[in-house]
Amino acid sequence: MIEGLSANASLMIFALIIPLFGAFLLPFFSRQPYLRETVSITTALALLFVVIQLLDVFNTGSRPYVELWQMMPQFNFAFALRPLGMIFALVASSLWLITTIYAIGYMRGNNETGQTRFYVCFALAITATMGVAFSANLFTLFVCYEALSLSTYPLVTHKGNNNAMLGGRVYLGTLMGASLGMFLPAMLIIWHVTGTLDFARGGIIQGQFTPLQTGLLLAMLVFGIAKGALMPMHRWLPAAMVAPTPVSALLHAVAVVKAGVFSIVMVIVYIFGFESLIEITISDWRASAWLPYVACFTIVMSSLIALRQDNLKRRLAYSTIGQLSYIILGAALLAPLSLVGAVMHIVAHAFGKITLFFAAGAIYTASHKTNVSELNGIGRAMPWTMGAFTLGTLCMIGVPPTVGFIGKWYLLMGAVDTGHYVAIAALILSTFLNASYLLPIVHAAFFKKPDSPLTHGEAPKPILWALSLTSLATLVLFFYSDGLLQIACEIPSLWEPMHLL
Repeated sequence: MIEGLSANASLMIFALIIPLFGAFLLPFFSRQPYLRETVSITTALALLFVVIQLLDVFNTGSRPYVELWQMMPQFNFAFALRPLGMIFALVASSLWLITTIYAIGYMRGNNETGQTRFYVCFALAITATMGVAFSANLFTLFVCYEALSLSTYPLVTHKGNNNAMLGGRVYLGTLMGASLGMFLPAMLIIWHVTGTLDFARGGIIQGQFTPLQTGLLLAMLVFGIAKGALMPMHRWLPAAMVAPTPVSALLHAVAVVKAGVFSIVMVIVYIFGFESLIEITISDWRASAWLPYVACFTIVMSSLIALRQDNLKRRLAYSTIGQLSYIILGAALLAPLSLVGAVMHIVAHAFGKITLFFAAGAIYTASHKTNVSELNGIGRAMPWTMGAFTLGTLCMIGVPPTVGFIGKWYLLMGAVDTGHYVAIAALILSTFLNASYLLPIVHAAFFKKPDSPLTHGEAPKPILWALSLTSLATLVLFFYSDGLLQIACEIPSLWEPMHLL
């Protein structure tokens, strides 16, 4: 239990308590916006500091573990520090700080109501995200995953109008329905048969299930974790675009979708196990060989749908669906190189896509334009915003020197290594499709004449600061990616020595 908690393990608990404490404090300053925003930023800074301290702990080789309570034997609520969780926590905590700065400019610039409720729910969502990142077992992951769904529902329905409430019902109904209908039963079956839910090297299901049963359990988990947005469990994501842009950024980069793909990768790596899945799939393709094809279908189909979207946020939403399946594909190929690509793409997508959503929010705040067809010439009035959008675009396409290139390179090398020609084709085709639905926006913004005189300038400074930081990060992380690659290579399923290209 928690008695005798080590200093290193205490840091994980602080990572949970800090945003929770911030959520408790915020209502006391509901009528003092400057103090409320100070509390939000201070809390975000404190969390980032703690996570950086955890990174130092991780780099020394320490892997702290803490059990808070036990429901029944091998069914406990516990946290542990693992490579993938370390990367996820770093991404979420750093982007929470930047998104908080952005939200201050956005919420004020658009005179949004219910700002205190917004910041409180934002802090609760980050608490749940930290819980997901440091989960020691499938039960803890499930509890924190559900808490994340519940805490983000008020954010999706923030505007309170009919569209927001409808979008919120689709959002919560899909996520909760999938998790309670598939995730929870699969978890209980695994616990009943294996007697444990702990994340373990090589997985916990070896020899416990037939190939068909393994495939069914895998399907229940990857589709039950609907935050991963694998088709057909993707409709909640475009529906949630009724939310304010800071919420869209939270959904697409900081917390929700990343919690989904993180959970799926954790399940494949630590519940099923790479070696175990390879052995079972060799004897019967139904165990896991189907998953890369579903991911490839989602990648290509979502990109084709994105091409037809005129609403900027919806185009970016369908782009996210495809980008998430890159990560699922990287894990599903069961190759060390592709798994490294999946992990790096979590980082690349986080910073690249949040930049695009920040830019979309800046455009709306300054001009109240929401459609791609309205953006002709807008780069002349908002060069800083559209310059950042351009960097985010290059990152999502995978053009060097942005970090998006690194993730896609390892994904492609993993597909080549396994001889999966469908995955190779999907990655190449989707890259051209990514360029087809993003580059025309950049071209129209800078090289087409405005349809009407541009009477506005850039968005408020906090918005510009935030999108400048995230767009710059897509470049910096390309040149300073060695640390992230080293952490990714420590994932236990990379059972062979790797020489990264």
